[in-house]
Amino acid sequence: MPSIVLAGGGSAGHTSPLIATADALRRLDPTVEILALGTERGLETRVVPEAGYRLELIPPVPLPRKPTPALLAVPGKMLASVSAARRILDEAKADVLVGFGGYVSTPAYVAAWRRKTPIVVHEGNAVPGIANKFAARYCTQHVKTSFPGTELPHAEYVGLPIRRAIATLDRAALRAEARRFFGLDPDAPTLFVTGGSQGAQRINEAVSGAAADLQAAGIQVLHAIGPKNTLDVPRTGPLPYVVLNYVDRMDLAYAAADLVVCRSGANTVTEVSGVGLPAIYVPLPIGNGEQRLNAKPVVDAGGGVLIDNAELTVDWVRANVPQLLLDRGRLTAMSTAAQGVIRTDADDRLARIILDVVGSAS
Repeated sequence: MPSIVLAGGGSAGHTSPLIATADALRRLDPTVEILALGTERGLETRVVPEAGYRLELIPPVPLPRKPTPALLAVPGKMLASVSAARRILDEAKADVLVGFGGYVSTPAYVAAWRRKTPIVVHEGNAVPGIANKFAARYCTQHVKTSFPGTELPHAEYVGLPIRRAIATLDRAALRAEARRFFGLDPDAPTLFVTGGSQGAQRINEAVSGAAADLQAAGIQVLHAIGPKNTLDVPRTGPLPYVVLNYVDRMDLAYAAADLVVCRSGANTVTEVSGVGLPAIYVPLPIGNGEQRLNAKPVVDAGGGVLIDNAELTVDWVRANVPQLLLDRGRLTAMSTAAQGVIRTDADDRLARIILDVVGSAS
């Protein structure tokens, strides 16, 4: 039976495709042995075991982006982390390592390269991260990307693995159930707001500040604010403004909504466009600009609107969101345009590639 180790963690951008790929591998080959590799710093410590997969942890090795005294400690930490990853790969008798990026991936790549274990790299963003740049250049020729045009050696576009519940979602068929689930009015135009797994203060403040105006326009809101955030929105009319720290049933949130205001992480863009949900994308203003590029194909196709984080204000929401949300013709056109821009079958595609790599190496 194949033994496959999946390395990735830190945020949902790494853990979600890892879990979706693991699920696809199990569907294709129920005998496969799957082990996830992570660090104690990331979301993986909760979500991977909850998904039913064994998780082993190695010491994290953050790479400073600028020369600082912390850079001097990196070689020693990297050696310890590589040794830990090598031990886990040996114990698992790994046939292949699949890396999704993040702190855990660089030492895992080095450990796998040293033991001559085949490596498959999957890059989640339009702009690749440091770990995957390193692996694509020095460790492997099996490099898969979530977006077309990502600049990596040996890159092949396969899409971003997402959960089957999302990839196969029929929003219209689930709308009534979804609105009941969240305590929403069955017929009112519905805005979904999310800043990703941790929430986004700018989005939270801009939309909640316009709550009375949305209510006056006959719009209800489902607002996921993030697990560590708080938000008190006074009720100003008969329609619900539902505030949740975290949404476990994202499929139902998408089904309940007519429009979403969201960040443009790779996972969000793939899911939102894949289900045909019109979106106002607000890219995270830090990093390498990858969130803007993630959303670009969908926005260019007419499936979404992009606004800079600094420009998203209460006044902007008042002036633009009701006008868009109440324009049924435009929403329908955006929904049609969004679907098909980005692949939603990447979980099966990547799983088949991984199994082919195992077969070729045996």
